[in-house]
Order: sequence, then C-alpha cells, then structure tokens
Amino acid sequence: MTVLSDGSSLGAYLRNRRTKLDPASFGITGSRRRTAGLRREEVAQRANISATWYTWLEQGRGGRPSGDVLDRIARALTLTEIEREHLFLVGLGRPPGNRYRGSDPITPRLQRLLDALTSSPAIIRTATWDIVAWNRAAAVVLTDYGALPPDQRNILRMIFCDPRIRSANPEWEAVARFVVATFRIDAARSGAEAEVAPLVEELCRASPDFEAMWREKDVQTHGDGVKHLSHPKVGALALEYSAFAVDGRPDLGMLVYNPATPADRALIETLLASAPA
Repeated sequence: MTVLSDGSSLGAYLRNRRTKLDPASFGITGSRRRTAGLRREEVAQRANISATWYTWLEQGRGGRPSGDVLDRIARALTLTEIEREHLFLVGLGRPPGNRYRGSDPITPRLQRLLDALTSSPAIIRTATWDIVAWNRAAAVVLTDYGALPPDQRNILRMIFCDPRIRSANPEWEAVARFVVATFRIDAARSGAEAEVAPLVEELCRASPDFEAMWREKDVQTHGDGVKHLSHPKVGALALEYSAFAVDGRPDLGMLVYNPATPADRALIETLLASAPA
C-alpha cells in the first residue's frame, strides 16, 4: 500500500501525535503550558534533530525527511508500530523497513486459531524458521515439537540435520531447495538478516547440502502446493499447504497443511484417535 505524501499530511500527523503526549510521563513538570502535549523543541531534542527543522516539518515546508530521521521522530513521539508505519507512509510514501521481533511470544488467540484446525496440521514459525506454536495435528502428523528442546524446533535444522525428517520426505532435495530459497526471502523481508547469520554459519558447517544450496542464492515465495510425506504409521500422505502472514508481525508466518483428499483426512483422523490426548 502506498499513500501519496505531502508536507501538510506529515505536519498534521506530527502535530496530532505531539499534542497527545503527556509531559509528566517524560519527567517534565512544573511549567505552565498554553497547549497540550510536548513542545516542538522538546520533541526535536528527544529526536536529536534541529528544532527549526522539526518546526518546518510540522509546517509542511521542511522537505522530505530521511528514514533515519523519521525513525528518531517515531521514538521521540513513542509511536506504536502501526503509528510508525503511518508516519513513514505520509512522510515518504512507503512503509518502513521491518524490524525483527523474534523474542515476542504469540498471543493466546493465535494459539486458539491453530487448535481450531483439528485435522489440519498447522504451525507458526519465525523468520529464522523456529517453530514457536503448533496444533495437535502437527504434533501427530509432522513432528512432536513439544518433545524437542526449543533450540531444535527449527525447520532448517530438522530438514538438513535429522535423518528421520529426511527419510520422511520422498522428494527431499526439491523440498530442501524450496525451504532454503523461501527462508532467504523471509529473513530479508522481516529484517532478520543479522539474526539468521549464526544459523546459516552453523548449517554450512553441519551440512554440505545446505552450504551448496545457500550459495546458489535462489529466492522463492512460499505460495501454496502439495507436500508428500511418508509417515511411519500410516504410509503415504498428501497435504495441501498454504502460507499466511500474521498481521502486525512480519517476523511470523502461519503454515497450514490441509489433507489433500478424503482418504488423507481419514488417515490423519486415525492418527489423532490413536495418539495420547
């Protein structure tokens, strides 16, 4: 989405956000104020920019600020993520670059959504492709992630370093290439290049296959398709996969594997019925 930007739109938004701030929350007390919120020079000082230039920005005559300046103003005004995004849209006509938020947990509502997909395996992964949430169908059909240490709940480590996962994928090489290409674009989109660097180094040392595929620098979006599995209990399974973005969390993605046929659904229900609750 692109918003046509002009100085008056940016200035009006800056004034609106500035006047909604409580000076006391910044330790500013005891001075008489004719208007609500922080003064322009106080915002400029917090953003480490010229008070004159900040005044011009509010007046619609300061020119187009850089992304770095908008980031500093966003912090000075204590904007939320969505408010920061809007600031960039009205100031530069584009959204800001994503900031990785891998430490933030998923919400209970998102977990309930996974659990509602009773016979469709579903997972939530980060931009580093760590699995941070899953439903019971995923544990039964794909991997019992709860039985793994947290640092081993990583799709790339499992694909390239776990022989059981490799044997469960009849088309392993095609799957592995797809995973590497998709992982590369996910990391870039979410601003997580620095966070994935240690994982890439680790996998290059551990797996010649990963190192060769990573050096090819292929990129691919996840899209949708059919995943074929060889399950140790029920044999061949076909799952239609779809990828979904999590609104407001560019570091997270949801993958849902829907049974491709009624027969595949029946096999999954058999697995669920025989597995511990």
